[in-house]
Amino acid sequence: MRCDGNGLPITFLLTVGERHEAVVFEQLMSQGAVKRPSVGRPRLRPKRLVGDKGYSSANIRRHLQRRGIRFTIPRRSNERRRGKFDKSIYRQRNRVERCFKRLKQFRRIATRYEKKADNYLAMLTFAYIIIWL
Repeated sequence: MRCDGNGLPITFLLTVGERHEAVVFEQLMSQGAVKRPSVGRPRLRPKRLVGDKGYSSANIRRHLQRRGIRFTIPRRSNERRRGKFDKSIYRQRNRVERCFKRLKQFRRIATRYEKKADNYLAMLTFAYIIIWL
């Protein structure tokens, strides 16, 4: 799932089974647009991405650098290279977690009553519409 700075969902993708979302990271970043605070077209690329250690890979970092997106992703303990890490920016990641919390208030989504992916996507879309309203 991808959220804006206010914790509202922008776009989401389902992965198969127990697959990690880093596999579909580039596809997720190419979807959705962020509304500008002033007039103008919505931005397709965010100014900054804040992610957890699961997104700490060289491929993801290169993808973001090529597109001019700043990022705050902590390095894993087994990675050799260390870089600057801003904890104050990283604290903003809780907005995504709060969005998941709001989403799990819908029992049908939290317990995954829908077994087919199409039906589950429909329920997710319905829940996101309610969250945005």
